[in-house]
Amino acid sequence: MSGERNAAWSLLHGSGASDPDKPAYILGESVLTYGELRERSLKFASFLDSRCVSPGDRVVLALPDTPAFVCAFLGTLLAGACPVPVNTFLNRDDYTFLLTDSGARLLLTSAGHPSAETTVPGCPVELCGYDGPPGLDGFPSDFAPRQARGGLPGFMLYSSGSTGRPKGVPHRQEDLLIPSCTWGTMLGLKRSDVVLSSSKLFFAYGLLSSLILPLGAGAATVLFPGKLSPYDAFDLMARHRPTAFFGVPTLYSMMVRAFEPAMRESVPGLCFSAGEALPAMLHEGWRKLTGVELLDGIGSTEACNVFISNARGNSRPGTAGRIVPGFEARIVDDAGEEVASGREGHLLVRGESFCRAYWNRPDKTRETMLEGGWVRTGDIFIEQDGWYAHQGRSDDMLKSAGQWVSPVLVEDALLRHAAVSECAVAARRVNGLDVICAFVVPAPGVVPDNALTLEWRRHLLRVLPEHMCPARFECVSELPKTDTGKVQRYKLRDG
Repeated sequence: MSGERNAAWSLLHGSGASDPDKPAYILGESVLTYGELRERSLKFASFLDSRCVSPGDRVVLALPDTPAFVCAFLGTLLAGACPVPVNTFLNRDDYTFLLTDSGARLLLTSAGHPSAETTVPGCPVELCGYDGPPGLDGFPSDFAPRQARGGLPGFMLYSSGSTGRPKGVPHRQEDLLIPSCTWGTMLGLKRSDVVLSSSKLFFAYGLLSSLILPLGAGAATVLFPGKLSPYDAFDLMARHRPTAFFGVPTLYSMMVRAFEPAMRESVPGLCFSAGEALPAMLHEGWRKLTGVELLDGIGSTEACNVFISNARGNSRPGTAGRIVPGFEARIVDDAGEEVASGREGHLLVRGESFCRAYWNRPDKTRETMLEGGWVRTGDIFIEQDGWYAHQGRSDDMLKSAGQWVSPVLVEDALLRHAAVSECAVAARRVNGLDVICAFVVPAPGVVPDNALTLEWRRHLLRVLPEHMCPARFECVSELPKTDTGKVQRYKLRDG
């Protein structure tokens, strides 16, 4: 078939194709050019063909952020098969579930990784180094791209599974080409850009920021196989001088605390945050320290895209921004009726890149995928003058004195106190009643006592209505979080 109907072929022959010597991926001192990326991805497709992988077959990728991941992902697409990137920080039982649930035909992983110990019938294991499986260079690069098999996913991601087993989110191959025409246009990435992302490639946000958008723009991407610490981020910025950085609020908060004046000159001109709501205080603090605005946005694995975003030169602290062109949004009440501007409600979104159904989960599909192509995001939002402000997850909203309370607003106010490093607000059952509790990580050197908790309450009463102020404050050494940095409030609720 012609490669025109294969998304990987389109990405490999896009903006970066005109200069095969241009860097595509940078890992330490190693550089993979666009010409080498194309050749190795085609060789990977030939390798999969030798392993009898057919169009539609699921190929699970339990690989770190290395050139091997990128070539395996693109090579699987070129073969017409379905790449399934999975979290690399799980245990053997988790991988057994993922391989079984996806119906994987092949597992690509690293030596010594827990997934390599799985024994799922019909799913052999192939080990890869940073550059791919042994002997990859011996496979031909003249592979003819295949079309994805109709009715089966072109690629599949798994949700983070913060409250249970992760859900498979299948997408069409062509969904990979939509972000560059929507959110990417809003960001304005160019061939001259160098991208660094803290989010791993197996997450939708990481796949977007380290593969889909950079390849669509012909930009270069800096890879980092491990978990990115704030010091790692600043070191990579100083070393590779990226022009765009994609992170999450938790990391930005740690980077603010680790910041030193000499770091300012290497901070990229484009800094983006997603994963959960960005507190207005963090937006303001980052800009004050670095001189760079911190853009917030919201997307989802179901969209494999960002659908509400702030834009460069037009950002508003405390909001997720405006609707990204190509998407529509509605704010509705519990009955599904649209609410007036300025009123909070459930966020529904629709757009071309959304998945049509969950994998093996008809119950969740009915709950989330609504008539007319609308998708229930599970988030509470307020829209005013075209700006969308995140109030919290639907199951995180609290009620006090008969009125709804957004944990996001309380947390943002509490973070403005100098003695607070991190915090999360959730309801907890006390003496048979649900009360609002604030779980606080004190700032370094702060010794919590009764006087401090009284001061925190007085601080909140100065900026919030009384019904929004927590009844209890509990100091903790750290907050429970997912691998993406999202606070797991349900763990705080359950105590």
